[in-house]
Amino acid sequence: MPIAISASFDFQLDSPTDIILQFEAAAIPEQTILSCNTNVTAEDCARVPAHDAIGERVLFEAEGRVDVSYEALVQVNRMVPDLSALDQLPPHDLPGETLDYLLDSRYCPADRFQPFVEDEFGGTSGGQRVLAIHDWIGRHFSYEPGSSTSTTTALDSFVERRGICRDYAHVLITLARASTIPARYVSCFAPGVNPPDFHAVAEVFLADQQTPGGGAWYIVDATGMADPRETVKIGVGRDAADVSFLTSFGQAHFGGKQVTVTRQAG
Repeated sequence: MPIAISASFDFQLDSPTDIILQFEAAAIPEQTILSCNTNVTAEDCARVPAHDAIGERVLFEAEGRVDVSYEALVQVNRMVPDLSALDQLPPHDLPGETLDYLLDSRYCPADRFQPFVEDEFGGTSGGQRVLAIHDWIGRHFSYEPGSSTSTTTALDSFVERRGICRDYAHVLITLARASTIPARYVSCFAPGVNPPDFHAVAEVFLADQQTPGGGAWYIVDATGMADPRETVKIGVGRDAADVSFLTSFGQAHFGGKQVTVTRQAG
């Protein structure tokens, strides 16, 4: 079933300021862009590949008010196996491009959680470890819009036991990396997200049952709101800093935002 997406937002720039946007569904094998329309009220926009060549970033310099609107229809073609049956790969067998996702990043201080994951999840590994982490977050965290800021780290969220999708993803990523499982941050659209907004989930790299000795990335949503079969990827990164829908190299005054994601019949 295709996923219909509508998103718009605006911001004000008091002086000429460089901007990076990343808000469009990525054209990748696991999802097909059936139609799309993007409008940005800024001149001379450039497009460059985003992190891991998933999606694109839009770059420009502007002053004054900037309005952004986006509509798309996307067919998700993703296979979703039973995570509990998937093994993890030892670091020496991992593809080189996954190794960065074992390391600490700005919002995910994984090294500090190594004793905790062994105490809390010892006896599990691979997909079973990931599901145990997912369930632990579900039992111990409360979803509270407005309870975190752009500086909140996974450690902050772990202490406060609350947050939004961004924080849930950061905690799952951190605990997975502390378990020697590569994990990355995914910005996305998904129906069923409440309140409707740009969403964030995690992806973990585990063994691929179809390719002996190989591995693949699998979506895990710690909030439980997004179904991987219906999740439309925008981009991926080490944490939220890599895939913010708006990055400003100067003062920007954010205006309004509206996001609608629905299942399209037919």
